[in-house]
Amino acid sequence: METTRLSPVLLALIVAVTATGCGGEVEATPSPGPEATSAPPQQENARSVLAARAAAAEDRKVAATYTLTEGRSAPRTVVATSAVDGSWRVDIAGGAMGGLADVSVAVNADGLYQCALPSTTRPVEPACIRITDAAGTLPKHIDPRVQHTFTDWREVLTDRQAPLSVSFAKAVEGASGDCYAVESTYASLDAPLDTGIYCYDGGGVLTGARLSFGTLVLAQAPAAGPATIALPGPVVKGPALGMATPAPQKTQATPSAGTRSASAG
Repeated sequence: METTRLSPVLLALIVAVTATGCGGEVEATPSPGPEATSAPPQQENARSVLAARAAAAEDRKVAATYTLTEGRSAPRTVVATSAVDGSWRVDIAGGAMGGLADVSVAVNADGLYQCALPSTTRPVEPACIRITDAAGTLPKHIDPRVQHTFTDWREVLTDRQAPLSVSFAKAVEGASGDCYAVESTYASLDAPLDTGIYCYDGGGVLTGARLSFGTLVLAQAPAAGPATIALPGPVVKGPALGMATPAPQKTQATPSAGTRSASAG
């Protein structure tokens, strides 16, 4: 008798049918479709990821332009420059006198400076006041706070011992990369930085932030930073510009000629 040989495909079909008929079930494992994506990062990893990106930001030396919006006010411009030698400068439109004055905060080897910048509404000569040495801080009444986002607050973000809680957050509108919600874990203590939303791309560039002073969004790709920063004007003596809006000056009315004649008579 001639033996009939079954092809491997036909044999597999017979086995499958037999298994089904005996009450067994054959369950196929679906292959992932083209829409399948990798799982999102776990929330518990958010702090590590943010710390790594903030550390990368500290290493990068760039000049970057941002828009700063606060409430319904018109957007303002912020330019943050970090130099190869460790000096830095942050120019802030409307950064003093209740938004009436443009200022720059800068640090070089000689100290920490607040500089007055000219604008169309306040065409002053640029000049800088040395506030303290390079490791010092601005007093609160002359501190615009914006510059901390690009300097010492990054150091806090890299510190795993800082009293912070970090989680992944919804993106700030207009900002690329990933965003992180940063909160203080000790409400009774002053937070070591502004709590809020910080956004960084994979290369360590701050692309956006929503903080107490407003919302920062990167306006264009950053350029390479200089070898050292230049102060925008000469260093002079005098008071620094405060943050508060100055009180309107009272004008003294000049008596008319008729009033003067009557007084003389």
